[in-house]
Amino acid sequence: MKKHKKMLHMFLFVSVFMLVLAGCGSNTEEPATTDENSESAEGYPITIKHALGETVIEEKPERVATVGWSNQDVALALGVVPVGFSAANYGVQDGSGVLPWTAEKLKELGEDNPNVYQDTDGLDFEAIADSQPDVILAAYSGITQEDYDTLTQIAPVVAYQETPWVSSWQDTVLYNAMAMGMEAEGKQLIADTEQLIADKAAEVPDMQGKKGAFVALSPGDLSKFYIYTTGDPRGAFIEELGMEYPQNIKDQLEEGSFYLEFSSENADILNDLDLFVVYGNEETLKELQADPLYGKVPAIERGSVVLIEDNTPLAAAGTPSPLSIEYTIDEYVKLVSEALEKVE
Repeated sequence: MKKHKKMLHMFLFVSVFMLVLAGCGSNTEEPATTDENSESAEGYPITIKHALGETVIEEKPERVATVGWSNQDVALALGVVPVGFSAANYGVQDGSGVLPWTAEKLKELGEDNPNVYQDTDGLDFEAIADSQPDVILAAYSGITQEDYDTLTQIAPVVAYQETPWVSSWQDTVLYNAMAMGMEAEGKQLIADTEQLIADKAAEVPDMQGKKGAFVALSPGDLSKFYIYTTGDPRGAFIEELGMEYPQNIKDQLEEGSFYLEFSSENADILNDLDLFVVYGNEETLKELQADPLYGKVPAIERGSVVLIEDNTPLAAAGTPSPLSIEYTIDEYVKLVSEALEKVE
């Protein structure tokens, strides 16, 4: 029996935190042009509305801190080294708390010893305060109202627009850039990244119009599965590359949901897929093919499945940023192309 939910907090982080790669379409909504979200003729103050309130930034910040996921990549992509940022708790191979594309950009900008907040078990307010930020970027995060209220005692905070951990990479760039007083530069970064995606997709014309989806399984438990919708960056990135979610999956969507949950008895909802992306390895595929329910799904039967190894940088890029997209898109597109070769 299918169930719709609004949030999948812990599963989201364990299975991927994203981690892949994924955007929310190229049609990023412009921020409102009302007084609530605009700049004066002099540029400041800037007022930005978000889910947890509204933030007034009196002058262009010099010291930028970030919490949550990928917000630091926005600052770095715009040439600003944060005075502190949250540790990545997924996909990091060396225990540094810094993903490879972030480390690469830090090195490029001359930062060899970044200030990484060890906050995977909760925000380290003392460490954040010690870094003395002028603004705190949290456009892609799961901060609570209580977190927000505490953080605002340190510096102005820009939170997510509507729902925790649900934001397109475009909106993450836009609102973080606005908070930094770099809205124009942020829009250009979005345009450049969208062009990169389009260029890479054009290299594999067979992707265009194919039916695809991003699926997740609970490790060791095939009794249920999840489909990330286009409201989630992973699902959205499927469409940014030119593929489409099948209509039978679209018909299940509810406004505001970013994933669908199904029991294994409903595995046939995957039948219209040419391919799908899933976290796992060859053993995962073998297990699915041997299952009496999943094994009947055409994409599984023929092996047109994109397997992304768990807890790797590519898996972490599932919630993408301009830096992670640039760093991983070639590998991702290659895996999709290889899966498409198995489609008749």
